[in-house]
Amino acid sequence: MKTKRNAAISLAIVPVVLFAFTWAKCQNQANEKAQAAPKPTPEMDRPKFYLGEWDYTETYLKTASNPNGGKNTGIYTSKLGPGGNSLINTFHSKGPAGDLEGLLILTWDAKEKAYKMYVFGNNFPGAIVETGQFEGDALVFRSEISTPEANMKLRNVTRLAAPGRIESEQYFAVAGSPEALFVRVDAQKK
Repeated sequence: MKTKRNAAISLAIVPVVLFAFTWAKCQNQANEKAQAAPKPTPEMDRPKFYLGEWDYTETYLKTASNPNGGKNTGIYTSKLGPGGNSLINTFHSKGPAGDLEGLLILTWDAKEKAYKMYVFGNNFPGAIVETGQFEGDALVFRSEISTPEANMKLRNVTRLAAPGRIESEQYFAVAGSPEALFVRVDAQKK
């Protein structure tokens, strides 16, 4: 009788022991996967000069649509996105050019072998999608915008001018006209 009871207890313990070993093995595998999480792409190291909080000035040149030109001032903040595979940038400026607020998300597109930037702003619907590469020390993005009035090509050139100082220039060309400087941005890290 004791033997049958011991055998029954042993049989009851076997599934518990098997469960415990299986559970421990699953936990170890989960921990190994968590430790082996993918690292940010090496391409995302170069644009890290954007990181931080910046005071900036936008200097708008005189154009047909902005005959007086003008200067806006604002704050720009950049932080790493999930997993370090993107930069999330927000900005807000005020001045003669208006009250401008936006969000930029910059990432590396391995398929295109290019940087992509998605720009959202309070003064236009949807997003502007830009494609970029480093040209020397400058990160250069290009995009096109089509409106019922005209097609516009944009080119943005940004570089770290000195430690804690970024310079950026936005150029545009409308319907095949020569490219012209539209705005220059000077940012100083806080």
